[in-house]
Amino acid sequence: MRMCAGNDKIHTLAWTLAAVACVMSHAYAQDSYPARPIRIVVPSGAGAGSDILARMIAQRLTERLGRQVVVENRTGAGNMIGYEFAAKSAPDGYTLVSGVSTLAINAATYKKVPYDALRDFEPISHTTNVPNLLVTHPALPVKNLKELIALAKSRPGELLYASAGHGTNPHLTIELLATMAQVRFVHVPYKSGPPGLTDLIAGQVQFMATAMNYLRPHALGGRLRALGVTTAKRTISMPDMPTLAESGVPGYESVQWYSMLAPAKTPRAIIDRLNREIVAYLRLPEVMEKMTADGNEVVASTPEEFAAFLRAETVKWAKVARAAGIKPE
Repeated sequence: MRMCAGNDKIHTLAWTLAAVACVMSHAYAQDSYPARPIRIVVPSGAGAGSDILARMIAQRLTERLGRQVVVENRTGAGNMIGYEFAAKSAPDGYTLVSGVSTLAINAATYKKVPYDALRDFEPISHTTNVPNLLVTHPALPVKNLKELIALAKSRPGELLYASAGHGTNPHLTIELLATMAQVRFVHVPYKSGPPGLTDLIAGQVQFMATAMNYLRPHALGGRLRALGVTTAKRTISMPDMPTLAESGVPGYESVQWYSMLAPAKTPRAIIDRLNREIVAYLRLPEVMEKMTADGNEVVASTPEEFAAFLRAETVKWAKVARAAGIKPE
């Protein structure tokens, strides 16, 4: 009996020491981090919205963490080159990735995706949303969404829309509209947004929907006609512009979004610290004012909120791709 009691005491002591070691390990990871420079992988090119935001966050983290935070652009293959590199990096907090909408879309539009968006990344924060603006060439005889839908029904498979490429958010944004409105459009994919916009202004294609901050100047200048925003609610930067949901397609919503993630299994203490720093920065009044002026909407979520959002987006766009008959390339 005494031996059993002794064993119980030994087991209790072992569990206690293990628990203390675990707590001390987490505390050490947080206190000693970072001990060297950090890189943020951006899967888009320099000057893209995600690149600009990543550089703003990098500068802030450099100031707050006391270590250099650099941005590294790794582009190509629908952003998958950058995502794959980040997913396969060491989960030590020294490689982060600036995630965009394609993170939730690629699995539905590409046959071979070298990572699992839900399994291979540790969410840090859903940073911002970028509303899309639906615009047409002024020569197209429509003044609102209902007229565009009516025209498409009278001319099925004739209206051409531009996008930044197969499987991008601007591509699926229109396919979601087509599915919900029960019409057919013709997709004209470009290698990026600018060539598509150039052809739209020239009248080579009839319409497109992409980031509001990108299209708004052309709409205000009369080179394009804006029909509505793709968000569930009207935006602060264009409060008089109706949503597509209130313009004839109830329940419609599509936004481009930006985020910050780390490789899976990055210590939670590091994730929490990065989240606190990024959220605090995004919620600074001057930062929120700048974001709003640029047509962005600050989200600044918790890791859990972003994880739930990413799961929902992945399911949503998989359904859209199937309904639109989009075959993975």
